[in-house]
Amino acid sequence: MRKFAVSLLLGALLLAPAFHAPIHAQRSFSGAAEIEQSLYKLNELGTVLHIAAHPDDERTAVLAYFARGRHMRTAYLSLTRGEGGQNLIGSEQGAQLGIIRTQELLAARQIDGAEQFFTRAIDFGFTRTADETMQKWGHDRILGDVVWVVRRYRPDVIFLGFSGTPRDGHGQHQTSAILGKEAFTAAADPTKFPEQLKYVQVWQAKRLLQAAGFGGGPGGQAGGRGGRAGGAAPAQPAALPPAPPAVGPDGLEITNGPQVDTGAFNPVLGYSYEELAVLSRSMHHSQGTGAMRRPGPGRAGMTVTGGAPATKDLFDGIDTTWNRLPGGAPVKTLLDEAIRSYEPQHPERAIPLLVKARPMIAAIDDPLAKIKLTELDETVALCAGLWVEAQARQFEVTPGGTLNISTTVLNRSSAKVALDSARVEGIWNQDAAAKPATLGYNQSADIPLSLIVPANQPYTQPYWLVKPPTADVYQIDNQLLIGLADTPAAAQMRLHLTVDGAPIELVRPVRHRYADRAYGERIRPLVVVPAVAVNLPEPVAVFPDSAARKVPVSVQANIANAEGDLRLEAPAGWKVSPTSQTFKIETSGEQQVLTFQVTPPAGETTAPLHAIAKSGGRDIASGTQVIAYPHFPAQTLFPPSDIKLVRANIKVTAKKVGYIMGAGDEMPEALRQLGLEVTLLTQSDLEQGDLSRFDAIVAGVRAYNVRSDIRANQQRLLDYVKNGGTYIVQYQTGDSPDPTAPRGQQQPPNPFNQVPGNPVTTHLGPYPFSVPGGNKYRITVEEAPMKFPKQDSPLLQYPNHISPKDFEGWVQERGVYFAVGWDKRYETVLSSQDPGEQPLEGGLIWTRYGKGVYIFTSYSWFRQLPAGVPGAYRLFANLLSAK
Repeated sequence: MRKFAVSLLLGALLLAPAFHAPIHAQRSFSGAAEIEQSLYKLNELGTVLHIAAHPDDERTAVLAYFARGRHMRTAYLSLTRGEGGQNLIGSEQGAQLGIIRTQELLAARQIDGAEQFFTRAIDFGFTRTADETMQKWGHDRILGDVVWVVRRYRPDVIFLGFSGTPRDGHGQHQTSAILGKEAFTAAADPTKFPEQLKYVQVWQAKRLLQAAGFGGGPGGQAGGRGGRAGGAAPAQPAALPPAPPAVGPDGLEITNGPQVDTGAFNPVLGYSYEELAVLSRSMHHSQGTGAMRRPGPGRAGMTVTGGAPATKDLFDGIDTTWNRLPGGAPVKTLLDEAIRSYEPQHPERAIPLLVKARPMIAAIDDPLAKIKLTELDETVALCAGLWVEAQARQFEVTPGGTLNISTTVLNRSSAKVALDSARVEGIWNQDAAAKPATLGYNQSADIPLSLIVPANQPYTQPYWLVKPPTADVYQIDNQLLIGLADTPAAAQMRLHLTVDGAPIELVRPVRHRYADRAYGERIRPLVVVPAVAVNLPEPVAVFPDSAARKVPVSVQANIANAEGDLRLEAPAGWKVSPTSQTFKIETSGEQQVLTFQVTPPAGETTAPLHAIAKSGGRDIASGTQVIAYPHFPAQTLFPPSDIKLVRANIKVTAKKVGYIMGAGDEMPEALRQLGLEVTLLTQSDLEQGDLSRFDAIVAGVRAYNVRSDIRANQQRLLDYVKNGGTYIVQYQTGDSPDPTAPRGQQQPPNPFNQVPGNPVTTHLGPYPFSVPGGNKYRITVEEAPMKFPKQDSPLLQYPNHISPKDFEGWVQERGVYFAVGWDKRYETVLSSQDPGEQPLEGGLIWTRYGKGVYIFTSYSWFRQLPAGVPGAYRLFANLLSAK
C-alpha cells in the first residue's frame, strides 16, 4: 500500500496546539448573525466535549445550546463512523457507509455549530456486550485515542451520552461511556500514553457528567440507532426496568444535576436549540432521521459523575472568561466593548477594537490563546466583508500534471485592506507570486498559480482508508491525523493581509467551486488521482462450477492519451487468458473495457485476483469510486483493484428472477453471479406486468418500508405465489407489535419506515406473522452455531445439501429483525442464538401457498452474498429453487 501524503499540511498539524474546525467551511448562518456569533465566541473561553459511540448518538440539542447559545468551543467525539449501520439512501456498506455518515455528521455540525472528532474504532455492528467490543477494538488502543482527543481539545467539561452499563443496550454504547470515564483521569496522568506528550500536554477536565435518559425525542437526544442493521432504539432489558422519572410542570424530566435549557429560543438565529437539533439530525439522510421542528420547551438533565460538583450549570465554578488566562483581562475589556458597540449595518466599525486586542492575544503563551488568535483573524475578515477563496480550475489532478489555481481576495467594506503576501502549502510548500495590493471597496486582488504536481505524489483519499484496517480498527501511522473528522486539504493558501493597520492571517483550502444545473453552487475538494483507474465491475467473482467465465475490467483515463498494459495476476490453480492486454485512450474521462477469460480449478477454493495497469512507468492497482449525494460534497476513494475469486459448487434451478429493490442493496448483481437473469421490477411491473415469467421474485431489504407500490400490489404478489411462483421477502424493519413483549414495552416507531401510516410488518405473507424489530430478535454474532430443527426440509436439501459448514465465514452478523408469532402453517428451517440469549427460529420461515412457495427470511443475505460467502450462496440458491 502506497504511503499517504502526510505532506498534506503536516507542518500545520505539527504546529497546531489543538483541533480546529474545518477552515472556511460552508456555514449555515451568514451575515449579521454569523458576525455576532463570532464576536461572542471570541469572548468565550469555555470548552465542552461530548462522547458517545456512533453518528446520530449525540445529544444534538445540548451541542447546539453550548455552541450556538453559549458560544463555547463544543465538540462531539464519536468513537466510530457508523460503518455497521443501515443505509436508507443507497447500497454502500462498511467503510463506504462510514464515509457517508462522516460527511452527514459534518453537515450536521455546520447547523448546530459544534466540531467533530473520531477514534480509529470501526463500527462492526450491533453487539450486546462491552466485553466483545473491547475484544475487537482493543481497550488500550481506543482509550488512547480518547485520551488523545481530550489532551488536544482540552475541554473544561466532558459529558457522556451513555452510562457504561448494560442499560445502554448496545455494547458499543456501553464502551463509549466506560472509556470516557477512564479518559477523564487518564488524560491528566503523564504515565498514561506518554508517547503522546511529544505533541500535547496532560489535561484534567474540571467536570465529568452523564446525560440523563436514553431514547429519541425532540432535539435529537441520543438513541435511535440500531447498530448492525440499524432501527429503533433498543428496549430496556427486562432485568433493568427504568425508574419513573420526576416530571416538572412543563412535562419534562427533572434530574438532580444541572439542567440545560434546550428549548430556549435564540432570536438572532430564529430557532430554539431543540429546533436547531432537529435540523441538524435531519442531515443524517442515510439513517432516516428527518423530522419536523416542534417549537416549545425542552430540557436535558445531567448527572455529575466526576470532578467538582455542580447543581445548576455544567460550568458551575469554572471561569470561562479571558480572566482565566494571564494577561487576558485587557482582552476581555476590548471584546466586551466590541460586542456592545456592534452595529449589524456597519460591522467594520468593530475592527479597530479587534485589531487592538490582537497583539495582546498573540502575547499570551497558551494553546487556547492561539486558537482565539485564529478566531480573531476570521472575525476581522467577517467584519470587513472579505471574500477569500482558492479556486482550482478542476477538482482533480494527476501526478506530473498541471494544476491552475486562482486565489481571490475581495474587500466588500470600507475597511482599509491590503494584500501583503501568500503561500501555497500541502502538495507544494512555496511562496506564491502575490503582488502587494491595496483594496478599496469592492476591489479585488487575484493570485494566479500554475503548478506541476510532483510525479511521485501520492493519491488523496480519506486518511483512515489509506491502509487496510486490522480487525475492527483503522491503521493510521501519523499520530497527528488520529481524531480528525476529515482528511486535511490536499493544498491550501495561506494569505497575509493588513486590515486597518493590523496584520491578519487567513488560510483557505484549494477546492473546485462550480454550478450544477439542478442543485446550484457546489464544491468539490481537490484530489490527486492516478493517470488511469482500474475499475472492476464487482468485488467478487463466483464460479458455481468449473466452467470458465469472462471477467471485464474497465480502464478509465484521467489524462489525455493514456496508454499502457493491463494484466491480471491470478493465484495458483487459476488460469487467465490473455495474461495482459494493451490499452490506449485518447480523451480524459473515457474508458476502455478489456475482457479476460478466467478458468477456475476443479476444487472449491477462495483466492484474490489482482488487476494492475502499467502506465507512464508506474504500476496502478486501484480503481476510483466517487460517493456523491446532494447533501454533502462528493468523496473520492481508491479501492484496490482486486477481485475475490470464489469457486464453490452451487446449483440453482431458477433461471429468471424479478427483484424488488428496497432501500438499496447489492443483491441483484450478486445473484447474476450465478448466471441468473435478474430484472429490477418497477411500479408498472408490479401493477400490470406479467409476473408469471419469473421463476422467483425477491423483495429487497426494507422494500416494504420505503415503497408504497409493493404494498399496493401485495395481492398480485400473493396471486403470483398461488399460481406457482416463489416469493422471497428479505428483512424489513419492524413496526408491528411484539406479541411476546409485556405491555408498555413496545418499540417506538421505526425511522426507516418511510411509507406514511404504514406498520409494514403485519401483512407481509399469505398468513399472519409479526416482525417487531428491536435487539431481542437478532443474532449479532456471525459465528453463532446453527441448528436445523427440520433437517429434512427441502430448503436444506435441494438442489444443494446444506450443512453447518455452509455457515462458516459469514460476516458481521447472522441476521436481524426475526419473525415472531407466525401462523402454524409456516415451517421453520434454522435456529440460532447469541451467547446467553434464547434460540430464535424466525429468521427463515416458509409455507406452500396454492401452487407456489412463500419465504420470509431475515438472515443477512444482503451482506453475505456481495461478500462472496459460499455457503450463503448455496442456501439462497435453494430458496430461489423452492417449489
